Amino acid sequence: MRDSEFEFIRSVVYERSRINLGPDKRELVSARVGKRLRATNAASLGDYCTLLQAGDADEELAHLIDAISTNHTFFFREIAHFDFLRQRAVPELTARARAENWNAFRVWSAASSSGEEAYSIAITLAECLGQQPWQIEGTDISNRILAKASAAIYREETVKRLDATMVRTYFQRGVGPQAGNYRVKASLRNRVAFHHLNLLEGEPPFRDPFQVIFCRNVMIYFDRPTQEELIARLVRRLVPGGYLFVGHSESLTHIRHGLRTIQPAIYQKPTVS
Repeated sequence: MRDSEFEFIRSVVYERSRINLGPDKRELVSARVGKRLRATNAASLGDYCTLLQAGDADEELAHLIDAISTNHTFFFREIAHFDFLRQRAVPELTARARAENWNAFRVWSAASSSGEEAYSIAITLAECLGQQPWQIEGTDISNRILAKASAAIYREETVKRLDATMVRTYFQRGVGPQAGNYRVKASLRNRVAFHHLNLLEGEPPFRDPFQVIFCRNVMIYFDRPTQEELIARLVRRLVPGGYLFVGHSESLTHIRHGLRTIQPAIYQKPTVS
């Protein structure tokens, strides 16, 4: 990959998604753009860059952002967050919910990818709250990955990492053509809604605030001004006393945010005095 080609891809991706691809991401860009060359039958990276400059390139630009932004994920990734959600956040906030007559316990999985995070949250809430009103909104910039999240079908090797009782309770085992797959049961799927969203453009497709927001392993792709803009947008969507979870490799240390640090990668919006 020539320097000029890398700089062009960087600039296109930043303009469309605000993802800031530093020099350390060059190998990742090369690998993921290589897949798009094969998909578009482009003979070279130069030809692919020319394709992206065409007047009708919107669909391929979306595919490129999809390829660059999709992350590896799995159920209950960074398990300490789910322990905190179960042991502290849910009991604390449901007590407030009863006192303040909230309609439902609401969680936003802001970069939901293929759905494992959102369904991990759903399992946690199902075990804590049962049939009480609760709901999860999942958003992502990739339509393709959202389709997978909505389908809620996962390979056996992914699901088998979970406790066997949990698998029996919350997943259906595929048979016939679906052998080797597991689908999240409707009792959970019906509590989770997925939406296409660029976190830095426009307003989310929901109005009610959230008790908890997960936005993990997203800021690492942004420069500091974009990080500050993102956090400000998320904080506006939190109820006073609500919690924001970021990735364990992320920190708000150098970002203006107005949140209280609870423990690494967990922050709380101050309550109104």
